[in-house]
Amino acid sequence: MKYALVTGGSRGIGRAICVQLALDHGYHVLINYQSNQEAAQETLRLIEKNDGSGELLQFNVANASDTSNALATWQKSTPEAIIEVIVNNAGITKDGLFMWMKPEDWKTVIDTSLNGFYNVTQPLLQPMLLNRFGRIINIVSLSGLKGTPGQTNYAAAKGALIAATKSLAHEVAKRNVTVNAVAPGFIESDMTSELDVASLKKLIPVNRFGTPQEIAHVVSFLTSQKASYITGEVININGGIYS
Repeated sequence: MKYALVTGGSRGIGRAICVQLALDHGYHVLINYQSNQEAAQETLRLIEKNDGSGELLQFNVANASDTSNALATWQKSTPEAIIEVIVNNAGITKDGLFMWMKPEDWKTVIDTSLNGFYNVTQPLLQPMLLNRFGRIINIVSLSGLKGTPGQTNYAAAKGALIAATKSLAHEVAKRNVTVNAVAPGFIESDMTSELDVASLKKLIPVNRFGTPQEIAHVVSFLTSQKASYITGEVININGGIYS
């Protein structure tokens, strides 16, 4: 059995990625979630509806010991298993002007997107390298590339994750492990549900928001053998708003 781990897999982009990886590649998907078990169960139901398989894995990526314990416990229960694909999707926003940004709003965003990448990926990397195959895909953001007012914390986290993607790609390429990032623009999800869609659509050349499925298809391609010569890249999916 082949295993893929998707952090923040209970809703939105994460859910779409979980479903697509199971459908396209037959991965047994580890659906990470922090607190919303009902939503994570719905992701699993959608996977199983398409004759796929998966399981729930609860931990907070921002908490190093929580993540380490959860991964170690899972590995102990399935000692022969190797996670071939890691999709670091978990992220949160705490938007506000930097002048008035509270320390906790800076820290929690950095801890989730950036430190979460370390907490999840670092302990799973050695088995992947020994297996001589792996796919690490980091979900970043338009904000991490061009900057967005009111998102200095989020842009800092995602910008750093882009730099980490490029550096790690150099370290592991010889072992047939690729590391890439996918940078969504405005995507229909819980995270964008409170935005002024009508006004923002006018800024986007294709005149619409993207869908989680459109992100998931690119992630699915990057996990495949067809993408084995692509590493250290940031793939923009933003309807032409930035390139």
